Amino acid sequence: MTENWLLWARQAQALAQSGLTFCTNPYDIERYHALEKLAAEMMAGGPGEGAELLLNSFQAQKGYATPKVDVRAALFRDGEVLLVSENSDGGRWTLPGGFADVNSSPSDNAVREMREEAGLEVKTTKLVGVWDRDKRGYTKPYPYHIYKLMFLCELTGTCEKSNLETGEPQWFPVDALPELSMDRTQPWHIERLYAHYKDPSLPAEFD
Repeated sequence: MTENWLLWARQAQALAQSGLTFCTNPYDIERYHALEKLAAEMMAGGPGEGAELLLNSFQAQKGYATPKVDVRAALFRDGEVLLVSENSDGGRWTLPGGFADVNSSPSDNAVREMREEAGLEVKTTKLVGVWDRDKRGYTKPYPYHIYKLMFLCELTGTCEKSNLETGEPQWFPVDALPELSMDRTQPWHIERLYAHYKDPSLPAEFD
């Protein structure tokens, strides 16, 4: 379960963001800016550099506050899963993916992430799950609410890898996974994706 303090801070940030989007009264605008600053300090554990970085991130968010969408793409073959190493997390491994881009459908984002991070052309074959990060055992706090969308894919070709944030892709046995980048991909993700790969008749899962 997500800690109450983080839920409260997120709610304060969302209220401030939405309020600043629609409010025209200068006194209320000032109050919403103060609420935004308070939310950043709550998440950072007090004033300081961390709070300033969070505040800058909050101020870059515009419009009505909604959850962010993290899209992941899964490719299997002969009991193995394709993973990429995450340079920003000490080379730990993850399913190709990331936050969805605007003007692209969820499945298009999955295809793009596989192309950029693994140098592979794929087509999506199934949406396996839509999961709420807060309800799925993550322990690392995150300032935004996140939905995770997981797609099964089918290989159609190869291309040039363009993302420098990940290392070269590798195949790993699903029952002998390497150390995972747990903030991005967890063992149960791969377990559920593989179950759907073996039995495509399974219904999609969701929170």
